[in-house]
Amino acid sequence: MNIGEAAKQTGLTPKMIRYYEDQGLFTPHTRTLAGYRQYAESDLHALHFIRSARELGFSVKQVAELTELWRNHDRASSEVKKLAMDHIQALENKAAILQRMANSLKTLAQHCHGDERPDCPILDGLQSQDMQSRA
Repeated sequence: MNIGEAAKQTGLTPKMIRYYEDQGLFTPHTRTLAGYRQYAESDLHALHFIRSARELGFSVKQVAELTELWRNHDRASSEVKKLAMDHIQALENKAAILQRMANSLKTLAQHCHGDERPDCPILDGLQSQDMQSRA
């Protein structure tokens, strides 16, 4: 099948499929004499795997590691688990940062009257945050 059909079946765009190929995450099994990519079922499985990993927030580098482990049937599952646990920790750290950001913004928003007056605690708070970060 061609790249358009592979894109439809995997939910990826042709551009993303080419990008994943350029990044070395997978290589289509064949090309036509004119150089067009041809995709087999195994390519679709690889693309689904890559898409799933990306949807879980793994970086392209991590997806490359996971793909290599996925293809290596002699791997130790401990390698896969370590990669997953490291990613979980990174996600939890990001979530904590996002939660602190949301809490700060909630606090600023609670102090804003949201009326026709020009004074705005949100803008004042953002300005004081900027001043604190420069100090």
